[in-house]
Amino acid sequence: MIKVQNLSYAFPQKDLYSKISFTIEEDAHCALIGINGTGKSTLLDIFMHTEDYLYDGKIEIDNMGRTGYVSQFSQLDPQEDLSVLQYISDEFVKLEQKIADLCKQMETATDLEVIFADYQKASDEWNAIDGDSYEINIKKQLKIADLQTLEKQKISSLSGGEFKLIQIIKEMMLSPGLLIMDEPDVFLDFKRLNALRNLINAYKGTLLVITHNRYLLNHCFNKILHMENMDVQEFDGTYTEYNYELLAGKIDLEEAAAADQAEIDRQSKILEKSRKKSMQFDNEALGRAVHARQTMVDRLKARKTKAPFVDIRQPEICFNMGDEVTEETILELKDYSVSFDKQLLEQVNFEMKPTDHVAIVGNNGTGKTTILCEIFENKKDTIRVSNNAKISMFSQITGALYEEEKTIYEIFEEKGFDKKNDIEDYLKKYGFEKDMLDQKVSELSGGEKDLIQLAALSLEKNNFLLLDEPTGHLDVYAQTALEQAIREYKGAILMVSHDYYTVAGCMDYVLLAENNTLRKMSIRRFRQMIYANYFDKDYVILEQNKKELETKIQELLQKNEFEKAKILLEELGKIIKKMKSSIKTIQ
Repeated sequence: MIKVQNLSYAFPQKDLYSKISFTIEEDAHCALIGINGTGKSTLLDIFMHTEDYLYDGKIEIDNMGRTGYVSQFSQLDPQEDLSVLQYISDEFVKLEQKIADLCKQMETATDLEVIFADYQKASDEWNAIDGDSYEINIKKQLKIADLQTLEKQKISSLSGGEFKLIQIIKEMMLSPGLLIMDEPDVFLDFKRLNALRNLINAYKGTLLVITHNRYLLNHCFNKILHMENMDVQEFDGTYTEYNYELLAGKIDLEEAAAADQAEIDRQSKILEKSRKKSMQFDNEALGRAVHARQTMVDRLKARKTKAPFVDIRQPEICFNMGDEVTEETILELKDYSVSFDKQLLEQVNFEMKPTDHVAIVGNNGTGKTTILCEIFENKKDTIRVSNNAKISMFSQITGALYEEEKTIYEIFEEKGFDKKNDIEDYLKKYGFEKDMLDQKVSELSGGEKDLIQLAALSLEKNNFLLLDEPTGHLDVYAQTALEQAIREYKGAILMVSHDYYTVAGCMDYVLLAENNTLRKMSIRRFRQMIYANYFDKDYVILEQNKKELETKIQELLQKNEFEKAKILLEELGKIIKKMKSSIKTIQ
């Protein structure tokens, strides 16, 4: 069990937590959510390296044993060229050899006490991870993740998504009491995302996972920790249930807050009139009345209903459009090919119109990112980009476009702003307050780095956007804002994405990367493919309906139309009941 009491921690430029408290019970599958930059990854690091942090409060991690960790960034030592089975079983082999060596030492040693103690400790570790059955158990885990065919394949030949799942399996096999994962779903294709869901749901220990993935949130977790505004909200239940209760509470709180504010405004007007009257007439009684009225207003303000826990800060993303491309096509690929160790794409041909929004989808390791990079560079004879095209690119490699030691201010000073105030006003739209702008790029979260990249890209007057996994590290609110910006953009967009919602909701058609080529597919056919192979149709449709209703409710709250919001909330409750039933069916 993890118990946190009154935890406070701050960076030099930013307060992260203020006296937060929560408990994670043994064997809970807990999702840690919140907008970008709230300190989620930092909290995980504090749990793993408490001695490295100066914090206030108390952290108790009881009887958890070993802590496993999977980073959001998959990195492999290029010198390692192990098979998948060798890579996963590496720790087992080392421990097995250690036990064998200790047995040999005991055969000849005169003082057995120390050696036997080491042997007993190693044996206990071996039993704890079910060492006698490790090969069988590894094969079972590979089957759960639908990776059984990769058992003998070299690690170096795996795609990024495949390797991420292998990393997770390796950590799970060591039976940690607590397994921490930081955005394990980033950039996983549809097939691998389902495999991750299966691995999470099959895991029997305690899980603490940072994720923004709507599919995993709805299917894998029975506890939610929501970090926002230096506070944390704890909820025992599914993400779907939590989101509904949060929205219901938000309606009640905002209605009460609006009523309180209306009364404050009414009393303030009376106070102002009384103050003017008392200034006209030197009357002691009037003066006392003004004082009493002021006291009343002060009391009303003091007891005014607090704002909801979540004050949604959705960034205002907007891509500035440059001159329109008058040519019939903005991009043409003719007999285009990509190969590394093997042929990925061969003799690809397709064209894009200046207003097309197109997504390239497909399994990890099929050459999708390479296409975007080579179009951006535009150095191949097999690629023709219109002379009138002005291309901007979003990279999936978080923070790669900027020097890590530069501050946010310094980055945007180079973008042509005349005054610091202008930079502050612009970046506030993207969720960056004034006190954050002196932070270095290296100090930002993955999602914050991506928002900086989007903010910089939005300044460019382009007419052709190349977007490589733009939603990967963004929180749910930022994802929604980006989707809206994509839909409103009048130029061409070529996007690589594994985010079903963004593709289905924003694109005109898709290019499916499979069998060494790109196959054009309508959005309708794409949805059908997803339903048939990856996601349950009923669930996906219900999830989309849910999202639309939530958006409508938020819009009504902004207009203080609370009764209409309550009616839609009842409809939302019915959809959530159906979703829960759908999720149980597909699990």
